[in-house]
Amino acid sequence: MADADKRAKTMADIARLANVSKPTVSRALSNSPLVNAETRDHVLSVAAEHGYAVNRNAQKLRHKRTNTIAVSLDFRSHRENHISDPFMFDLLAGVSEALGDRNQDLLLCAPNHNDVVSFRQILNERGADGFIVLGQGHREEMLKEFAATAAPVVVWGAAADDANYCVVGSDNLLGGQLAGRYFLGKGRRRFLFVGDISFRELRLRREGLQRAADASEDEVVVDDITLHSFSYEAAYDAANRYLDVVENRPDALFAYNDTAAMAFISAFREAGIDVPGDVSVVGYNDIPSAQFFSPPITTIRQDTHQAGHLLVAKLMRIIDGDTPKSTQIRTELILRES
Repeated sequence: MADADKRAKTMADIARLANVSKPTVSRALSNSPLVNAETRDHVLSVAAEHGYAVNRNAQKLRHKRTNTIAVSLDFRSHRENHISDPFMFDLLAGVSEALGDRNQDLLLCAPNHNDVVSFRQILNERGADGFIVLGQGHREEMLKEFAATAAPVVVWGAAADDANYCVVGSDNLLGGQLAGRYFLGKGRRRFLFVGDISFRELRLRREGLQRAADASEDEVVVDDITLHSFSYEAAYDAANRYLDVVENRPDALFAYNDTAAMAFISAFREAGIDVPGDVSVVGYNDIPSAQFFSPPITTIRQDTHQAGHLLVAKLMRIIDGDTPKSTQIRTELILRES
């Protein structure tokens, strides 16, 4: 009898010990909504007490799914695949949390796995059930080609009119308008936009800023600095080069993200330009450090928690055969001191 007690427990054993059916044990262990919370907790407690663990590989074979979602970051938009924008990691954390809530594993794609052939290979070899792409970058044509193969994919970015894939993102046009209206309310009339408008999201932010300027009864000038690298160092160097040659300095700066806003504020401060006295600054993303910078940065918030859960929810619907529409998350101006 003692030897029998020492043997590995089966699902049938857990069902007997918990005084429930074997299907109930299976549903409880897979966090099925068909089992109420009290029963699920009871089954999980009995399973843990007797050292029973789910065989995930066997479970995947039974369900004909991998229960794994591939996540691809926009490595190509960053120099030497070095992503320094904290927002992308906050967004990745939001996706990871949402996948965990659904008992899904996360497969992070390598930088060189960034084309239709590589993506299809991952699906065909059952490495993942679908893809979440964080950042369109300049991959829109590739993503259209991939989506045309009926591959399950959801993208964080800005939806084009001819996009054939589901997109989740903020309202970038509104974000630019909010920044512009804020500057006008501060009496600013010479705007500077920092970013690379070859990216759809940034182009929409620039367009929103221009629309706000055009709506003003006063004459408002909007100038540009194009950054081809997304690092703090690149933004800081660009700010210093700009200050060395510009004749009419801006009184308002709208940066494509908070990191660039911080870099320009640092360069302004070193040049004797006061923020917000001489220049009002608005960033984008509301990364955690934005509120602790000096001065705390006024910014456009993108809720990474909401975004992560929407990306995962829509992908799971696609995997189940549904066709969810693209959507925009809440976009709001966060007023601070810059």
